[in-house]
Amino acid sequence: MHPIFRTMKKFGILFLCMFLCWSGGVRSQVNSPDVILVGDQVDTSTQMIWASAGLSWQFPFGTLRNTFKMNAQVHANLTYKTASNWTFDLGFAYMFGAKVRDQAAVLGSDMLIPTSSGYLLIDGNGGEATIYFEGRYWSTGLGIGKIIPLDKWKNSGLWLKLSGSYFSHKVNIRVGGSNEKDIVPQLAGDYRKGYDQRAGGFCFSQFVGYVFMRKVRVRSFYAGVEISEIWSKSNRNYQFLLMGPDTSKKFSVLVGIKAGWIIPLFEKRKIQTLYMY
Repeated sequence: MHPIFRTMKKFGILFLCMFLCWSGGVRSQVNSPDVILVGDQVDTSTQMIWASAGLSWQFPFGTLRNTFKMNAQVHANLTYKTASNWTFDLGFAYMFGAKVRDQAAVLGSDMLIPTSSGYLLIDGNGGEATIYFEGRYWSTGLGIGKIIPLDKWKNSGLWLKLSGSYFSHKVNIRVGGSNEKDIVPQLAGDYRKGYDQRAGGFCFSQFVGYVFMRKVRVRSFYAGVEISEIWSKSNRNYQFLLMGPDTSKKFSVLVGIKAGWIIPLFEKRKIQTLYMY
C-alpha cells in the first residue's frame, strides 16, 4: 500500500475512535428538547467549545513549489466560540504526500546517475539503492474568526478566520529495504540532515468557509478555502549542496480546500422564540 494511503488509514482509525469516545456523551445533549425548533423559533447563538479534525488538499507556490508538488494535510483544532459568534482556536496541522519535483535538486547531480526513468543512486556495495523522497510540513498556532449566520440557525453560517502559526517544512528522505540504510554512507546518520532542506518560520493564514450546525450537534462540520503565506529560513547549519549554510529568506504560498468534522464538547445554550404579528 502507498505510504499516503497508509497514513490516511491511520488517521481514519483515529477519527473513528474519537467519534466512539464522544458520541455517547454528546448524543444525550444534542437530542434534548431545547434544540428542537418548532414554528418560528430560532436557534440562538451560544457559547461553545468544540474539537475538530479534518483533511485538506493543498497546492504550493513560491519556494515550496520549486521543490514539492501537491500535498495532503490532516489538522486538529480546539475552538472556543462566544455567544456573539467570535471564535478563538488552537490548531495543529501535519502535511504529507508531497512528491519531490527533482531528486537532483535535493541530493545533487554528482551523487546521482541519470537514467531514462529518473536517477540512480549507488549504495556502498556498488548496487542500486532505493530512495524515497516526500515533502513533510507541520504547523501549530492560534486563530481568531467570526461566524456570520445566514438563516435561523445562529451557530451556523459564513466563517471568516485569520490564523498565525509556526510552520516547518523539509524533504523526508527514506532509504528503502531493511538493510539498505546501513550501506548508503551518503545518507547515514546525521548526513541525511545535510540534504533535507529543513526550514521554518511564520505562517499567516486566511480561511473563508461555512459552518454547518443544526439540532444534532454531533453532525456538525465546516468546509472552505484557506490561503497561507509562509516566511521561512533554513534550520540547518550546513547544506552539502551549498557547501555551507543556507542564508536565503524563503517565501511560499499554500492554497487549499479543507473540510472537517466538529465534535462539540461543551455548550451553554437557550432557545429564543419569535412571535409573528
